[in-house]
Amino acid sequence: MSRPIVGIIGNSYLLNDQYPVHAGGKMNADAVADVSGCLPLIIPADPAHVSVAELLEACDGFLLTGGRPNVHPEEYGEAATEAHGAFDRARDAIALPLVRACVERGQPFLGICRGFQEVNVAMGGTLYPEIRDLPGRMNHRMPPEGTLEEKFELRHDITFNEGGVFHELMGSPKVRTNTLHGQGIKTAGHRIVIDGWADDGTPEATYVEGAPGFTLAVQWHPEWNATGDPVSRKLFSAFGEAVRAWAGRGRAPALKAV
Repeated sequence: MSRPIVGIIGNSYLLNDQYPVHAGGKMNADAVADVSGCLPLIIPADPAHVSVAELLEACDGFLLTGGRPNVHPEEYGEAATEAHGAFDRARDAIALPLVRACVERGQPFLGICRGFQEVNVAMGGTLYPEIRDLPGRMNHRMPPEGTLEEKFELRHDITFNEGGVFHELMGSPKVRTNTLHGQGIKTAGHRIVIDGWADDGTPEATYVEGAPGFTLAVQWHPEWNATGDPVSRKLFSAFGEAVRAWAGRGRAPALKAV
């Protein structure tokens, strides 16, 4: 039996500082294949190569990955500054309408880091350019030094809404995660439910209220050690179940808080 297909939204890079590529982190493909049980397919996120309509037909679900370029602030009505960092307008042009189409169709997606921010912006929300500059907030960015294990180590707790979607999924009101991001949610988009927060009040887990399918998004990076970390494994396992449901019946089951 063939595996359902998860489109992994890729990022644009310069290989060896000169050769343009579309790429996705190996750990994303590992998590989709090994934990979700799906076929990972890296998508060149550029409207010159793909359309949202084509992607919806070719894939059963989508992984909205992290990436160094940030969503351009023009997408939420603000001017760009140095604090906003680098941008990828081609990815914006694919990912944002793709989110809205998936919400409407009930087609499952899982948002991670930039993907978490894309979901919020796609639904009309806004972002802070730099979380660590806000009073009372910790530095959520990746440590500049150390091994990958040290960069992705579990650094803070996430507290979920009591009885909410993430509490139900994780079987616990609190989990510990890594943190590797600079930006974060300023105002929540239409129907975006913030279902989990870091200790400093930074939103870390969301879903789209009333959506007919799987719309979970997290600010941390669950693709790291997805087979070994129980939090990551539960998230990617649930995503895989939703993708299989879509592939088998044409519609993923809605996730509702009890």
